[in-house]
Amino acid sequence: MTLASGQSLSGLWNGRNTGTGGAVTVRNNDWNGAVAPGTTTTFGFTATGSSSTAPSTLTRTGS
Repeated sequence: MTLASGQSLSGLWNGRNTGTGGAVTVRNNDWNGAVAPGTTTTFGFTATGSSSTAPSTLTRTGS
């Protein structure tokens, strides 16, 4: 996902992140394995900053 200018990831659950601002990647934790094709999963996050713009470019990659 891409956070707006001035925003920063301050908390994340059910995943692990790479990066805290701008382009942020979230991957599964070791304990929750892989997501099988045709299934779903959820993760949560909190972000701080001066912008109320929602994250953009939220995409799923992988199989």
